[in-house]
Amino acid sequence: MAPKKSAQAQPSLVPVLHQVSKIVSSKLTLDEMLGEVVGLAVQATACDACLVYLIDPATNEVVLRASQVPHATALGNLRMHVGEGVTGWVAEHKSVVALSSNATHDRRFKLFQGLVEDTYEALLSVPLVSAGDLVGVINVHHREPHEHTHDEIGTLVFIGEQIGVAIAKSFLQEENARLLEQTLEMRRELETRKLVERAKGILQRKRQLTEEEAYMRLREQSRRLRRPMKELAEAIILNEELERQGGDEDPKPGPEGAGER
Repeated sequence: MAPKKSAQAQPSLVPVLHQVSKIVSSKLTLDEMLGEVVGLAVQATACDACLVYLIDPATNEVVLRASQVPHATALGNLRMHVGEGVTGWVAEHKSVVALSSNATHDRRFKLFQGLVEDTYEALLSVPLVSAGDLVGVINVHHREPHEHTHDEIGTLVFIGEQIGVAIAKSFLQEENARLLEQTLEMRRELETRKLVERAKGILQRKRQLTEEEAYMRLREQSRRLRRPMKELAEAIILNEELERQGGDEDPKPGPEGAGER
C-alpha cells in the first residue's frame, strides 16, 4: 500500500511553539512534562499514538516513561539497550528515523508484545537531546501509511531539542533533591547514634551495665514501648540533665527505668 498523507489538515505550528516555550520555562514535574510532550507530539503530527522513552544512564537503556495509549504495566518497565530496535538506533545515532509504511519490516525494528503501537504502519522517531547529549526518544505512530511532512519532522525535532533541555534540567533537580535528602538522612542517623551512645553511657553508669547490656536495654524498651530509640535516648539524657540541675527532686520513672525488675 502506498503511503498517503493524513486526511487531516496540517495543525498550526504557532500554538505548538508557544506551548514548547511555556513548558521549558515552567516548574512542571518530570511526569507532568512528559505528559505535555505527548500532547505536543500528537498536536504537531496528528498521530494515532505517541511514546516517550528516557535514557537510564546507569544501565545505558531507554525506558518507556510516557504514552498516549495507556500502558500502566509497561511504563518504567519496558526497556531496550541503546542500539536495540528503531528506538535504540535513534538513541545511539541521535538521528531521525521516518518510516512511512510497513514499519515492522524495517531491519532495525524490534517487536514488543503488548505494544499495540508496534502494529501500526508508520513510525517517526526523533531523539530528545540536551547540549548534544541524549536524553530520550519520542516515537509517533500512525495506524495507516503516512508520509511524514517536512513540517512534522522539523517540529518534532524542535520539540525534542527544546524539551530535551527542560527534561535534563528536571533530571538534575531530582538528582540534587535526592542527594540532599541522602545527606540529611546521614545527618539524622549520625545524630541518633550520638544520642544513643550518650544514653548508653548513662545506663552503664547508673545501672552498672556493660555497653552491650545497655544497648540491649534500650532496644528492648524501644520494642516494648513502640518508640524510636532516638526518643528514648533523648528522654534518658533529659532526665539526667534535670537530675543534675536539681530541677526534679522526685523524678518520675522514665524510659531509663522502664522494664526494671
